[in-house]
Amino acid sequence: MTTAATNAGPRIAPVPPEPPPAVPNYLNVDYSLWSWLTTVDHKRIGLLYLISISVFFVAGGVAAGIVRLNLLSPDGAIVNEDTYNRAFTGHGVLMLFFFLIPAVPGVLGNFLIPMMIGAKDLAFPKLNLASWYVFMVGAGFGVWGLLAGGIDTGWTLYPPYSSRSSTSNVIPGVFGVFISGFSSIMTGLNIMVTVHKMRAPGMTWGRLPLFVWSLYATSLIQLLGTPVIAITTTLLMVERIAGIGIFDPMIGGDPVLFQHLFWFYSHPAVYIMILPGMGVISEVLTCFSRKNIFGYHAVAWSSMGIAVVGFLLWAHHMFVAGISFYSALLFSFLSMLVAVPSAIKVFNWTGTLYRGSITFQAPMLFGLGFVVLFVIGGLTGLFLATLGTDIHLHDTYFVVAHFHFVMVGGMVLGYFAGLHFWWPKMFGRMYSDWWSRVAAAIIIVGFFLTFVPQFILGYHGMPRRYPNYPAEFQVYNVMSTAGASILGLGYLLPAFYLPLSLVYGRKAGSNPWSATGLEWVSPSPPPLFNFDEANMPVVVCGPYEYSLGVDQLGRGLPEGPGLGTAGDPSSTHDQPAAPGPMKKETEVVG
Repeated sequence: MTTAATNAGPRIAPVPPEPPPAVPNYLNVDYSLWSWLTTVDHKRIGLLYLISISVFFVAGGVAAGIVRLNLLSPDGAIVNEDTYNRAFTGHGVLMLFFFLIPAVPGVLGNFLIPMMIGAKDLAFPKLNLASWYVFMVGAGFGVWGLLAGGIDTGWTLYPPYSSRSSTSNVIPGVFGVFISGFSSIMTGLNIMVTVHKMRAPGMTWGRLPLFVWSLYATSLIQLLGTPVIAITTTLLMVERIAGIGIFDPMIGGDPVLFQHLFWFYSHPAVYIMILPGMGVISEVLTCFSRKNIFGYHAVAWSSMGIAVVGFLLWAHHMFVAGISFYSALLFSFLSMLVAVPSAIKVFNWTGTLYRGSITFQAPMLFGLGFVVLFVIGGLTGLFLATLGTDIHLHDTYFVVAHFHFVMVGGMVLGYFAGLHFWWPKMFGRMYSDWWSRVAAAIIIVGFFLTFVPQFILGYHGMPRRYPNYPAEFQVYNVMSTAGASILGLGYLLPAFYLPLSLVYGRKAGSNPWSATGLEWVSPSPPPLFNFDEANMPVVVCGPYEYSLGVDQLGRGLPEGPGLGTAGDPSSTHDQPAAPGPMKKETEVVG
């Protein structure tokens, strides 16, 4: 009898097929730390800035929290007067020099300018990397000065207190500001040369996106204004170290000279901070209202107007410092004059929104918040530009509220609008639509509750920077601190849902918002050199042809934002839009 042979050995499972290789992009070219620290890719350098300034934003927010918590009590709630002085100085130095000034140019400008004009990279890639290292060295000195004993002079560093009397770490802080200024100059030079020399075929000046125009105007201020603060801080360090009379009247110096030099840079620096935010808002509002920008040339040239006029009004900070009446009158007029190009932008944004097909994703909510808060900040600035009212309001909490309505309500909301708008392009993932809208709403509500009471405090005469105040002001300070708590919660939410989107977010298509800009032509995230070598872009129309439904290459746009499945913009096409019929330049008004 025969038996069938059986195979008693173990069954071998079939080998699963290998996953398809990842599409090469700037993120996965090399994962090593060394490749990031030595990169000359403008997109990676933009992310290095993003990580750096986020750390300084958190540190500056902690310092602000100490200030607000201490003001819960008229006599100081948690720290003594000396620590309070160091806290508000640390808040100002970190937020202004190491967050607000480099935020949009360093992060979004670095990442997007070459892509928006059809270039492979910035004009000077190695200089771009050097600018980040210089920024970090300057920030290192500044943070060392703040942590190793602190600085108690206020962020304006006024002598003779800063040059003679202060026993805090003035030299490291001033040296950090001095060094970081060179980073600002490098970035501005790189952007200006890139815009002049590296535009794609067909990308005329009249077809540049308004974000590029705003960064170009910002770069002009950086190149012309930053050397002045470098000279000023150098003179301050020389006086403090060598005792040479430059600003100290006890040894033959002139403290008003310091104020002229300091504000000749520091007021244009306000426009270094706000102009890029205005450029972001121009991109966001036109995209989410599905309308061509209203008055393109007016908005573009108003950016240049702000850059030029911004150099002519620095002395409105000095109306009570002893300048002549006629000088004060002239600077009062010029301070009001800069409201004209700013108002042009606001009216044109409003015209863009009028009868638009508006959707309310997070970038749009941040953008609308920017417009409202910036208008309030600008209108309250007229009180400070008027000689009679400025004498009453100077150095009160009215100035604090006005400045924060422009810088935090304006610039920070503009930065958040841009970060949320271009996040899918930067990382190829969609974040939570619901949580991002909640964060925008919380930030705007918290902002109003924080700073509206400060207008009332300033009107009633409460000086800024003081740790103590009369008891009748306590209710407004408690309201302001409560608002700051809500504001902090709103800022904390993106720190969770944006990083989580990198792991759990839905894949973003090349153009999830159905925008018209050239940066949306490349895949998400973009390849190493932005565009396919064999298919470099040729621009055939203007930057905002929403009425025609085409991008700058003349291709048809995908489905608009918020119109996909369940209203989720991440449900739009995962692939680039199918090319539409290429239009001749004469067929599309550019």
